[in-house]
Formats: sequence, structure tokens, C-alpha cells
Amino acid sequence: MASSDPVVLTVNAGSSSLRLNLVRGDEVLAERHTEQSLDPDAAQETVADFLGEIGDLDVAAVGHRLVHGGVAVPAPMVVDDEIVAQVAAREDLAPLHIPPALALVEAVRRCLPDVPHVLCPDTAFHAGLPESATRYPLPEEWRRRYGLRRYGFHGLSYAWALRRAAELLDRPVTESQLVLTHLGGGCSVCAVREGRSVDTSMGFTPLEGVPMSKRSGSVDPGMLLWLLTGNRLSVSELREGLEHRSGLLGLSDGRSGDTRDLVKAGDPTSELALTVFAHRVAREIAAEATSLSRLDALVFTGEIGWDQPEVREAVCDRLGLLGIGRPEIGDPQIDRVVSAPDAETAVLVIEPREELQLARETLSVLYPAVGYV
Repeated sequence: MASSDPVVLTVNAGSSSLRLNLVRGDEVLAERHTEQSLDPDAAQETVADFLGEIGDLDVAAVGHRLVHGGVAVPAPMVVDDEIVAQVAAREDLAPLHIPPALALVEAVRRCLPDVPHVLCPDTAFHAGLPESATRYPLPEEWRRRYGLRRYGFHGLSYAWALRRAAELLDRPVTESQLVLTHLGGGCSVCAVREGRSVDTSMGFTPLEGVPMSKRSGSVDPGMLLWLLTGNRLSVSELREGLEHRSGLLGLSDGRSGDTRDLVKAGDPTSELALTVFAHRVAREIAAEATSLSRLDALVFTGEIGWDQPEVREAVCDRLGLLGIGRPEIGDPQIDRVVSAPDAETAVLVIEPREELQLARETLSVLYPAVGYV
């Protein structure tokens, strides 16, 4: 990409945050990040204020991250009222993420009504998963009636990390076999074979898989059924607990869902929380590797994967059977190989750059002949 590339505003609405980035090529020209939830009016004001700061730069397009595209948005596509309505009809698939994302879509469309807006779903990266990886062992009538299948998430992060890993390994993307793990507020693991996602830890919703900051990840469904009987918990109480008070926060008895706090605390409860987390992540990495015929590298990305060496070490210490040794700390400011030069399996650390991938996918929809992705 060059300086003549169109300028894209990328909008990444989290469950309790908002990231706005103005991107041209692989350069971020301006950014705004808030760590609190915003109602539609406040979001529109924030966007308008941000646009007022960028001066003479003309925004050619807006790319919106959508965590769960479902069947309505299987690939990046231009926003219209019908698409928004279809996504809103299934917002319960990702209740922490879809409502704020759609609120931002409407707010930014009001601010920039004359430029194209593109929805870029995280699920698109996994659209080609083999049926063996998407099918749940559930009654066929349930799967057919409700569209029950495994979708996978963190696709924007994985798409960027895959391209960067191939560059660092000096190997074409289509010849790469990797396990990638995105560790942050949400956490998942993905196996990539010859440039395609072939398995991943998250499923129908972003609640499945490894423990996360405040989300539980996979737990015994029989236990959940037990909690829902005998007046133990209501559905709303169960949902709230699984999505907001579990994961690292629950493991640490409410101390923190942030690995930085837990590493710094150093008390037995915090240490146990980190140990359980590392164990579950390592176990999932080993499981994902079974979808590959070889393992070229293990890739860490996401805020924790990028900037928490203690967690990377604890995970890698459990993966000796895969030829993975303890990684070096190295320079934390660059994408890099952190394994020893003679390591059987390379370990890479790659900065999460969802905003750059979001811009690329937005332009790929609007200018398909140019080949932005």
C-alpha cells in the first residue's frame, strides 16, 4: 500500500470500549480510544469530535468490526438498512459485542452519510472451516432449525498475524502451517493450514474455548444445566456470571481479570489463576495442532500475547512435546521470533493490528480489482 491509498476510518466497538483509527496504507494517521461504554448519542459526538480533528483528510470509506457475522454477513460487505436489521435480529449471538457495534454503525453513518460503510466480521476468516470442525454433536433437527454450528472469532487479528508470521518466517502464506493464539480480553486459539483456518477454539458464540479476562470459556454443560434447576440460578444470572465474573476474574476470586495485575500481585490465588489460564491455553494449542501435518510456528498475538512475557513463558513451558521451548523476552516493540535459533518449532510474537486489517478488508470490498488483501 502507498501514500496514495484511500483513507479509511476504522471503527472497533468493544463491549466497553471504542477504538477509532484513521488509516492510510499500513499507517495510522490519527486515533481515538475510549475505555467506557458509549450510548449512541455520545458515540456520535465522539466520532464527530474525532473527525473534526483530522483537518483536510477526506475519509473515503468506513470499516466497522463486527464480532459475529453469522449467516447474515459471512464475508465483508457494504452496509445497508437490510443488513443492519438482519444482524440486529441475532444480536443475542454475541450480546456483549453486537449491540454496541450496531450503535456505532448508525452513529457513524449519520456523521458520514455520503461515504460507503463496510461491515467486516471476525467470523469471515473461519468461513472455510471443514465440516468436521464446524459441526456440533447435537440433534440434527436442532442444528437445522437454529443454525447451530461453530463459527470462530478473532478473524481480523488472525488474518493480520498470519500475514506477518509468513513474512517473518520468509514462507508463503499458502505454505504455512501455524497455531495462532489471540490472548486479550477475549482469548482463542486457531490452527492454520496452507493459509486457511482449519480449527479454532471459539464456536457458536465468543464464550466457548479457553478462559478469558472475565468470560468463562468452555465449562461442563451438565454443570450449567444443574445450576439452572432447583432455583439455583436464573438464565440471566447464569449469563451475567459466565460473561462478566468468570475467567481470570473468577479464578482469582475477584481480584482482577488483567494478567498484569495478577503477575504483579504474586499471591497464591493470583498465581493459581495464571497457572490455570496457562494450562488451558497450552492444552488448546496442543489440540489445535492435531489439525496440522506439521507445526511451523506458534504465534502469540492479542494484548496479553504481545505484551505479557510471563504468560507466554508459562504456556510454552507446557509444550515441549511440540518442540517448543521457553521463549526469549527480546525487544517488546517489534514483531519478532522469540524462540532460540536452534528451536525445533519457532515461537513468534506479533502486535495485534486489527485496525490495519480492517482497513484492508474494507478496501478489498470497494476496490476488488486492486488486491488490497
